[in-house]
Amino acid sequence: MDKKDSYKTITKPSTEVLFKDKNSKFFGYAFPVKNEEEVKGHIENLKKQHHSARHWCYAYQIGTFENQIQFRANDDGEPNNSAGMPIYGQIQSFEVTNILIVVVRYFGGVKLGVSGLIHAYKTAAQMALEASKIVTKTINKHFEIHFDYKNMNKVMRVIKEQNLKVINQTLELDCKIEISVRLKNVQKVQDSFQSIFEVTIKELGN
Repeated sequence: MDKKDSYKTITKPSTEVLFKDKNSKFFGYAFPVKNEEEVKGHIENLKKQHHSARHWCYAYQIGTFENQIQFRANDDGEPNNSAGMPIYGQIQSFEVTNILIVVVRYFGGVKLGVSGLIHAYKTAAQMALEASKIVTKTINKHFEIHFDYKNMNKVMRVIKEQNLKVINQTLELDCKIEISVRLKNVQKVQDSFQSIFEVTIKELGN
């Protein structure tokens, strides 16, 4: 079975969305994130922007492999599991990762009850995702190929045949080319280069 080598995410923040229920306002936002520092930065900015709001509830998921995925759901003072988890449920429903969704609540004076809150936070999160452009990205590994100049044509032929993306190259007497390879093609690409005499290929750390 092929390893999963693509994932869905967003590349830029969503537009602001607004859901209202019984005078309470729920502003929804989605942001692309790669780490917890970025998560904190976006939440701090929203707290400044909405300094008179009552709650800043959020959920995020970071990571592309199942064994690396980090996620968190935060109710920020709302009843347990009435805000963060409904938001996280939408991240799972849309199957996106490397994403933060924040829903900012202004209390309108009427309590919504737990079921009302779950519905409101879920809806605002869903609206934020619908307002985002979701893209599919591939998971790639980077390799460096070393070879003598005389073997240039052989190496370039493989790069062209396999449709490989060149990241950078140094083409002198001693040549180096860095390539990006989609995860599912790694074995085939390694075998192609290893079969050429006097050419070495090594994986680079990300």
